[in-house]
Amino acid sequence: MFTLHHQLEHDTYWLADLALCRVLLMNNQLFPWVILVPRIENASEIIDLKPEDRSQLMEEISQISLAMKALFKPDKLNVAALGNQVPQLHIHIIARFTQDSAWPNPVWGKGHVPYENAQMLINQIQKIL
Repeated sequence: MFTLHHQLEHDTYWLADLALCRVLLMNNQLFPWVILVPRIENASEIIDLKPEDRSQLMEEISQISLAMKALFKPDKLNVAALGNQVPQLHIHIIARFTQDSAWPNPVWGKGHVPYENAQMLINQIQKIL
């Protein structure tokens, strides 16, 4: 049975469930930031997934990346699976801009401003998924 890590539950809004992954919006208006979480118990690394699930994960990363590119028109998309603080396998897809407050460095530790009202953005993302 799939259970979302409590930190991801706390830090995000639910957007959708794809074939493999739960899609979440990071609650940080400084950066357009989506997280994919494969709904596979005890997976902490991509290599923990079965080959067919790894292939599906790549398809879903591509699907979300294309949606982020269409919606936000970023200069660069950052895609990463770190897991240093949250051991549950999850993939960050972050739309980056040369003028964002962290550019060209990683976004981690570069500020956090929660959305005052995320529903409009949630609706926009859900429409293109």
